[in-house]
Amino acid sequence: MISSIVLAAGMSKRMQGTPKALLDWGGEPLVRYQVRQLLDAGVDEVVVVLGYRGDEVHRAIRDLPCRVMLNARYFTGRAESLRIGAKAVDRDADAIVVCNVDQPRPAELIRKLIEAHQPENAATRPSWKGQHGHPVVVSGRLREEMMAADEQTDGLRGVLEKHRDSIAEFEADEVCGIDMNTPEDYEQALQAFGLTK
Repeated sequence: MISSIVLAAGMSKRMQGTPKALLDWGGEPLVRYQVRQLLDAGVDEVVVVLGYRGDEVHRAIRDLPCRVMLNARYFTGRAESLRIGAKAVDRDADAIVVCNVDQPRPAELIRKLIEAHQPENAATRPSWKGQHGHPVVVSGRLREEMMAADEQTDGLRGVLEKHRDSIAEFEADEVCGIDMNTPEDYEQALQAFGLTK
């Protein structure tokens, strides 16, 4: 059982108020693209955690086979969304793919990452030129730790830090490092994916 969590609750302050989840990504909202890529990669369930302008974002994916959870405290940081997502995924999941909606990833990368993950590893993450990337495939046995994550312990990063000796690195390409926080980042990401607005 492979579960996945898409964290899409943030306020997108540096994106000038436009929810990142609704950014145009090749003719569809970014959140829709990411859910489809996870499904195409073969995950068994997708849990999307919404918050800021959640109703609008939900409308973009309501016809897709995913579960939507609401983080009413989205303004407190990402750890709350991680907790909600971890609680919502199947408790028997062997692995959980954790994605941030502002880090678009194609199905091919996600599939290869899942295939590379081994049961003995606490997590598997892509890397490129020595830099850690996303998404991260987390062992299902860490679900309860993710459910207890908070901002003080640095959310998912804090959970992974406790298991740093058991994290496998998967050599990927520059796509695993794309992150969109500003309009400039968005433009660069579109170019990297060969997309135009």
